Amino acid sequence: MTKKKAIEDVTVRAFGKKTDLFFNVIIGLFAITCILPLFFVIVISLTDENTLSQYGYQLWPKKWSFAGYEYLATMGGELMRSLWISVIVTVFGTMINATFTSTYAYAISRKSFKYRKFFTIFCLITMLFSPGMVANYIVVTNMLHLKDTLWALILPMAVSPFNIIVMRTFFKRQVSESIIESARIDGASELRIFLQIVIPLAVPGIATISLFAALGYWNDWFNALLYISDDKLVPLQYLLMKIQANIEMLTQNAGTGAQFAGGLAAVPKEATRMAMVVIATLPIAATYPFFQKYFVRGLTIGGVKE
Repeated sequence: MTKKKAIEDVTVRAFGKKTDLFFNVIIGLFAITCILPLFFVIVISLTDENTLSQYGYQLWPKKWSFAGYEYLATMGGELMRSLWISVIVTVFGTMINATFTSTYAYAISRKSFKYRKFFTIFCLITMLFSPGMVANYIVVTNMLHLKDTLWALILPMAVSPFNIIVMRTFFKRQVSESIIESARIDGASELRIFLQIVIPLAVPGIATISLFAALGYWNDWFNALLYISDDKLVPLQYLLMKIQANIEMLTQNAGTGAQFAGGLAAVPKEATRMAMVVIATLPIAATYPFFQKYFVRGLTIGGVKE
């Protein structure tokens, strides 16, 4: 009987290794399919425009060129200013979003909070129904007078109902009520409990919502379209949209005159488009590995329905 059990254990282990190998291969192939498009975009951004026109897209082009980046470098001052604006908006916006979201979620996650059901339903309603673009524009411009300010890029996205629900579940599952009661018995205030006890326990969840918020702020260009007319306050994404629109204008009017034709010939269209994608993507992609371990843990814990 012991020998039979040993044979069964060996068989189970061998089957488990084969299963692990199979799923590792599947996950590896999936990872390659995710990385390959970004690599392809980088290669196209470094490909000579004439080579693209003649041979099309290639993983290893016949001729390399930095023309797309050189074209963007001609507006280096404006590009760097827009990059700096995007960094400021992303950093401060993420901090504000994480603060508002975590405090709101912590309040509605505690049974001792008398109005937790009301504010939970209020959060769900705002997540399901939107007042619309006109109402938002009137509030931001006429009531708050935030037009042509950085606050117009930060405050409209300062609170996320989805992130609040995620953090609410995270707080309910990870922060025990007994710990809070023990701190209250010892005389700790609510602010001290939140800062010294709750926050250290909630780092994975806060990192998760911070990553969501940072992605939203970094990729946002629509608020700049609505509220920003000062060129000195244009964020990176909106500037890249304007560059793309200029290239499209040159392309559509290439046959109307020598001026447009000459301008179009001087612009590496496809390489510039891909260079814009690289510039817009790499900074936020480079920060993701630092949040990854917190992101996975926070998303799996906070995403389970309580």
